[in-house]
Amino acid sequence: MSVVVALSGSPSPRSKSRRLLSLAVDRFARDGLRARTIDLSELPADDLLGRARTPVIDRALESVADARIVLVSTPVYRASFSGLLKVFFDLLPPDALAGKVAIPIATGGGPAHALVIDHALRPLLASVGALVVSTGVYGIDAQFTDSGPDAALAARVDRAVAEAQEVLSHVTR
Repeated sequence: MSVVVALSGSPSPRSKSRRLLSLAVDRFARDGLRARTIDLSELPADDLLGRARTPVIDRALESVADARIVLVSTPVYRASFSGLLKVFFDLLPPDALAGKVAIPIATGGGPAHALVIDHALRPLLASVGALVVSTGVYGIDAQFTDSGPDAALAARVDRAVAEAQEVLSHVTR
């Protein structure tokens, strides 16, 4: 069982949102928490669309059910989260994240879509019962170099990870 499950809603394995997700997973690993990353783009399309049900999707859904912390990352498309994230969340029961802590992570070309955290991801996570940390992570293109996110964005990831661990410690008491 993974304590942390990281869901990548990007169709690209090298996207900026995937890079932020990996940074958050690394931060949890540094603190001794096991994590499993699920790239939604690698799941069978028929499973995601509800036309089939294979062991691959069952394992992904079970990982989410077993996790204590769920990280969700997405690039911004049309002022919201990706379709991959939407179809995966459509497969979850209404209380799938009840008692679980969640961190929303998103990236966009510029600051205009920063509200995607509060107007799209936070409601999505709350709709399935998640306890969403107050620090959402939103990064823009200018905050990334070839070596990764800038110091301010990395610090925001650190803050969100610390909040998730703090909230989890109160939930499990």
